[in-house]
Amino acid sequence: MLNEVTISRGIIQAYLQKLSNSLELDVAIVGGGPSGLVAGTYLAMAGKNVALFDRRLSIGGGVWGGGMMFNEVVVQEEGKTVLDELGFQCQPFEPGYYTLDSVYLASGLVHKAVCSGLKIFNLVSMEDVVIKNKRVAGLVINWGAIETLKWHVDPLTLHASFVLDATGHPANVTEVLVRKMGVTLDTATGGMVGEKSMDAETAEMDTVNNSKEVHPGLFVSGMAANAVCGGYRMGPVFGGMLLSGKKVAQAMIEQGNRM
Repeated sequence: MLNEVTISRGIIQAYLQKLSNSLELDVAIVGGGPSGLVAGTYLAMAGKNVALFDRRLSIGGGVWGGGMMFNEVVVQEEGKTVLDELGFQCQPFEPGYYTLDSVYLASGLVHKAVCSGLKIFNLVSMEDVVIKNKRVAGLVINWGAIETLKWHVDPLTLHASFVLDATGHPANVTEVLVRKMGVTLDTATGGMVGEKSMDAETAEMDTVNNSKEVHPGLFVSGMAANAVCGGYRMGPVFGGMLLSGKKVAQAMIEQGNRM
């Protein structure tokens, strides 16, 4: 017979063990969109202790809605290479363009990431970063509902060798760092340049080129990279997002191996 207390105890103990194992990480990712999920997948496949935090209930960022709630997305030839590596199927549309169902892509990215070993904490928000020796060295976290309600409840803290800002257009992690610490970033202005308007082709290249370490210990990817470094937006074409996540994962793996 089912015992309600046993069910509750199982959830509590399993969750607390997962959280406890994530207090000292190789990489902490903030944001569960495509670039964050892809980065987490490649990092986990490389054997890194990596966890992803997203304040929302669902994981997948803007993928679910496709373009204007038409739940299909487009990837170009370069982006398809990541889909091929991760085992996704897509349909050719015109030369160099491929389509795939956005629900399939979002759910598949989450499934692939978790099966690869990425620990995902939804409903958890990032309040602040940890600074050690002028380097981003972890996160200050709280429940997403606490952030929404604006209650004064003290957070918890975790350490990480690297933090990835994959929070999309707001670039929440970088914004907090600049606002509270007044740091100089590796950007054209030394600050957050801001996202530009739509230019899909340029934006796809920008998304990859801007995905990098912008302050010691802090990497940016996806639309957060364009918001920080001044790239264009691209809409529902996702190849750059996928390539961005793979690029920063490889950079963190290489840098971590040298540390």
